[in-house]
Amino acid sequence: MKQSIGFNQFTTAFEAHGHSEQFSYEAQRALFDYLEQYEADTGEELELDVIALCCDYSGESPADIIRSYSINITDEADSDLVYDIVLHHLQENAGMAIGLDNGMILYQPY
Repeated sequence: MKQSIGFNQFTTAFEAHGHSEQFSYEAQRALFDYLEQYEADTGEELELDVIALCCDYSGESPADIIRSYSINITDEADSDLVYDIVLHHLQENAGMAIGLDNGMILYQPY
């Protein structure tokens, strides 16, 4: 038996599992929207598993991602260009990557 949930129940589930700080509000919203679109595109109903989502997705700054994946970026690149390069790198190599308005990137680590 599956139950449809809205965004408020989605964020409440993270709080109930002690993971309310795992993702920013904006990242939670993007993840919720992404998962809903995935369900619509595939016709597959997903089960909400907060722990699995916390393991499968990450929200990080471009600088942290550059360090984690040793992405080669020149020192003179401006922040907008760096953001675009990192986002493109993740879109090419990770399962998914979404740029967020707060300068962070939500993605599936690889």
